Amino acid sequence: MISPFDAVTQAQLRAVRPRGQWNGQRRCWDFPLEAAAALRRTLQDRFPVEPELAQWLAWLEQPLPPLPAHRLLVAAAGLSEPLADGRRLFAHQRAAARWLLARRGAVLADAMGLGKTLSALAAARAMVRLADCRVLVLAPVGLHDHWRSEALALGLRLELHSWARLPESLPPAGTVLIADEAHFAQNLHTARSRGLLRLARHPRLRAAWLLSGTPMKNGRPAQLYPLLAAIDHPLARDRRAFEELFCQGHWRERGGRSLWQATGASNLAELQRLIRPLLLHRRKQDCLDLPPKQRQLHPLQLDAARGRGFQHQLELRVRDYRRRAARGEVRRDAEVLAVLTALRQIGSDYKLAAARELVGGLLGRGEAVVVFTAFVRTARMLQRELGPAALLSGAVPVAERQRLVHRFQAGELPLLIATFGTGGLGFTLHQARHVVLIERPWTPGDAEQAEDRCHRIGMGGSLTSHWLQLGVADQLVDGLIASKAETIALTLHRGETQMRRRRLTAMVREVLAAM
Repeated sequence: MISPFDAVTQAQLRAVRPRGQWNGQRRCWDFPLEAAAALRRTLQDRFPVEPELAQWLAWLEQPLPPLPAHRLLVAAAGLSEPLADGRRLFAHQRAAARWLLARRGAVLADAMGLGKTLSALAAARAMVRLADCRVLVLAPVGLHDHWRSEALALGLRLELHSWARLPESLPPAGTVLIADEAHFAQNLHTARSRGLLRLARHPRLRAAWLLSGTPMKNGRPAQLYPLLAAIDHPLARDRRAFEELFCQGHWRERGGRSLWQATGASNLAELQRLIRPLLLHRRKQDCLDLPPKQRQLHPLQLDAARGRGFQHQLELRVRDYRRRAARGEVRRDAEVLAVLTALRQIGSDYKLAAARELVGGLLGRGEAVVVFTAFVRTARMLQRELGPAALLSGAVPVAERQRLVHRFQAGELPLLIATFGTGGLGFTLHQARHVVLIERPWTPGDAEQAEDRCHRIGMGGSLTSHWLQLGVADQLVDGLIASKAETIALTLHRGETQMRRRRLTAMVREVLAAM
């Protein structure tokens, strides 16, 4: 609600229930849709209503019929029936479908590889059968074929949209909204987060089910807030209160301005207790008897000559950065981050020999291997030196990516090399018993995603994840992963009561001292 300042109108708006909030950035009042009737009575005809909102208000006056009872929905889901391709749902998938059907808004946060797609579609099938619902799925475009094949096994028709092109509205009939990889909407300032919230508040929405194996990718409770808002969790009805209680929200003076900061983590045990009814998180060891996954660290050392070459390249990068900063092309206060990024990029090149030796030895023993790296240049050099190998990067068309994965899974290619952003999302690579991480991404969720492409239902033996670690930059990133993982565990897992957190500033000081 937008209006010029008027003391009488402001007083009237503060008295409207459900209560609204003043949005300082947009200079307007934000109200929940349930306050529409009270607003119209209070304001009468003093303000025009946008045509789309008028349609939403008309739908509010013509609500959809109530949903059938939970037991009827569970029976209609046919959770014990075999699928069209002969598969049957696992016990944990049937439990997840029953759990979703009991909630109109929920986050299914099971670990990667536990079959969240089938669980959500089985629950949606009950809504289609008894409530004549449409099923609308938001998913990365690279996963659309997977969603289509799983929907075909359940006899469902889907309306698929990518996160890059969210629909503006929902159909007039009731709709079940399923958002896959929901952590794509963890930042309230992005268009896709706002688009998800718009759909999740639509009057014709029957249910909003969010799927994500990493609902807190970076270990910050602030990333949970948009997901909780999309499922209408009570905690998300007052953003400032949420950030003060769980994100160490506070005002900070910077450059003569007061800025609100909410990037910390606090009261995590209480947050875990409050989100538990609407967020289901289970680990693989809780649901499946999978072969074990172990991580093996490979510390690397450079000889004197290669060490001097490394140092020389780093000095060139630092000089170049300082020249650009002097010309005003980059920020002067970001030099530490620039040095760390340069360390990782140069280190990736200097780890090629060790990676080639490790992967070559595994291939020589007849093992299938998946290699992940953050840098396309590293991936291409490894492919040239170790081929034949499949290469998955952002430059590879989506259809070609799936074809390469099929060839790897069929045993036609013994090696698959991928960047984290492309190969770490949505693919099943359980043909491999060894996965090599040349370096690790900044977020523990991305490292877990990459490893769990191989650690999945149907794997033939134990999985070994090899971490190559060269110098202080890798040590810093691996330390950050461990620290953030503890935050995530405390928020999502029951029984986690202690956390040994380390501040980034302290870790950077250690790195600079070592350098």
